[in-house]
Amino acid sequence: MSLSGVEQKGPLLALKSIEKWFGEVHALRGVTLEVNRGEVVGLIGDNGAGKSTLIKIISGVLRRDRGQIFWKGERVNLRSVPEAQSLGIETVHQDRAVVGMMSVARNIFLGREPTSGFGPFRVLDRQRMARDAEKLLRDLRLHISSVDQEARFCSGGEMQGVAISRAMHFKASLVILDEPTTALAVTGVQTVLSFIRRLKEDHIACIFVTHNLHDVYAVADRFLVMVRGTVAASVRRDEVTVEDLVELQLAGKADSWELPRDTRAAQRVAPGPHADR
Repeated sequence: MSLSGVEQKGPLLALKSIEKWFGEVHALRGVTLEVNRGEVVGLIGDNGAGKSTLIKIISGVLRRDRGQIFWKGERVNLRSVPEAQSLGIETVHQDRAVVGMMSVARNIFLGREPTSGFGPFRVLDRQRMARDAEKLLRDLRLHISSVDQEARFCSGGEMQGVAISRAMHFKASLVILDEPTTALAVTGVQTVLSFIRRLKEDHIACIFVTHNLHDVYAVADRFLVMVRGTVAASVRRDEVTVEDLVELQLAGKADSWELPRDTRAAQRVAPGPHADR
């Protein structure tokens, strides 16, 4: 449903001419992009390209300085993380996906634990958390011996699965995964990629931020390539190979790169004009 209660056609998320400064540093320059419902978008680019700044704006951590954000066809202002979450935008950060000393169940409800009781006399509803957590793990086919075990005893892939379960429980429409496969063993990587495919099956959109092109290539429908604060190109998976993406990133300037002759031309997303301060 849209914000007005009527389902809208068009992209789930649209950003238009987004600008962001940090003092004299122009971090985002006229960024325009769209994410469709149920689409897995690989957000790639070298360090300093603007990926982290962009996802922080989408997730409500940072505010844009200029530009417009549309969610399900309606203009919104993402002024905080809770505001983004209320719309259905959940973010799984690489280094803050779970709290190791908390149980798996508590991690799924992190910061939004259900309570029971009357008036001000309320306590955590541990039975409900355990029941809902067990169902979520079954749905994700995540085999953890007990939802009461501390998350630090889970593998890296299982920890990412717990964080993704959190997004699914709170009915996310868009999940942002920040380097979800970094430092994982091969089995952990495959586990996370399976979770991403499950999100797609459930029509949940995903922005997969990563430096590992092989991992993202396995699941993405489309790639957004960022160069020096701009979205330099948007290409579909069937238009490029991993080698093409490497070449595009190394080129440092999207206009100097061309798709192979035997593929369709990539859709170029031209950076908006630099805004005057």
